[in-house]
Amino acid sequence: MNAPVILQAEATPSAPALVLRPWRLEDVAALVEVSRDPALRQWASSVVDNDADGARWVQAQQRGWAAGDRFGFAVFEAQPGSVHEQLVGNVILKEVTSGKPAAEVGYWTAAHARGRGVAPRALEVLTGWAFDTFGAAGLQRLELLHQEDNLASCRVAQKSRYEFDRVLPAAPPTFPLDGHLHIRRMHV
Repeated sequence: MNAPVILQAEATPSAPALVLRPWRLEDVAALVEVSRDPALRQWASSVVDNDADGARWVQAQQRGWAAGDRFGFAVFEAQPGSVHEQLVGNVILKEVTSGKPAAEVGYWTAAHARGRGVAPRALEVLTGWAFDTFGAAGLQRLELLHQEDNLASCRVAQKSRYEFDRVLPAAPPTFPLDGHLHIRRMHV
């Protein structure tokens, strides 16, 4: 993938359009700001406390793109009449391997953007892109995992047509409680 991938979710009657693009170092300040949210910190697998943490996190996303196995997108809300976009979340496609039938998706939403359909809309766009881009290489299903007490993630999965598959046993320290596995299959 030589050209940068830019994805879009159309505006709805109640929400502005979303732009999904690979993370850039100029996103670090916004990343640090949204990472101060205690709810986000509770569920995030990595903590961003300052600009150095943010730069390392963004560089890790960039390495995933370069390796071709992990594709993180910063999600921005297009602000009508403004040249600036506001960071509202992150979606990621990970563990992509040619010939492997499954990959994993993940996401988070900034506190100021929760409850506005950002995660389901961004996840829907990411899902379509993943199947369009990697389906010919064998990708047949996407898996979404969350701790069972993360009710908001369960709602996002359901809204995004990721069907509940099963309960997964806890795997401390990264997954301290039982979790849910949701699956979305590519429709041929």
